[in-house]
Amino acid sequence: MARQLDEQIAGRFPVGQRLRVLDVGMGQGTQALRLARAGHQVTGVEKDPRMLGAAREALAAEPEGIRDRVRLLESDGRDTGVHFLPGSFDVVLCHGVLMYVELPDALLAGLARMLAPGGLLSLLVRNGDALAMRAGLAGDWAGALGAFDTDSYTNRLGLDVRADRLSTLTGTLAGIGAPLHAWYGVRVFTDTADDSVEVVQAEMDALLAVEERAGRTDPYRQVAALLHLCGVRG
Repeated sequence: MARQLDEQIAGRFPVGQRLRVLDVGMGQGTQALRLARAGHQVTGVEKDPRMLGAAREALAAEPEGIRDRVRLLESDGRDTGVHFLPGSFDVVLCHGVLMYVELPDALLAGLARMLAPGGLLSLLVRNGDALAMRAGLAGDWAGALGAFDTDSYTNRLGLDVRADRLSTLTGTLAGIGAPLHAWYGVRVFTDTADDSVEVVQAEMDALLAVEERAGRTDPYRQVAALLHLCGVRG
């Protein structure tokens, strides 16, 4: 996904421009720190104190120049209008958040308002059109059958959450003034992989090359576990 995001940033902004980035629901700060290392000014928003603590710890280990480019804020992503003026950011990230929001339209509209004209909105969501894939690949036929008629699923943390469909989000993005510009699949082949298994670098490079190719190629991206959607503020 980082490669996909970098591709979209490179296609929209001049090389070397220091962008104003808002990362909503940043978790432990992986993308926020990566973009700060690339020279951008990053504001991270996270409501979970444990995740925010992990992000602060990771930030503290960075050189001073990078620390100076990052601001961390404990808040809910639905409160962006309280903290920031409309049009304050060039890039807004909202990765792995919508599945925890029962009615996401208001959140998305608020995020779109944070974008300057021409700004990029990057979303990572669970693919509601492929919910049967994980259960099916695991041989859970009853679970796969039930997944065809629902937008709900149980994630790896054991939480009951929801998925989004490409067609629905395409309409939502158009309605909030940040129409869909590009979309990718994420975890086409690796959603059921064991994260604890060590992979040698050569195998990892091959895996990433295959996932990157599949994530931009039909029909593979249509059945990816996650969708990465990029909207552009008009």
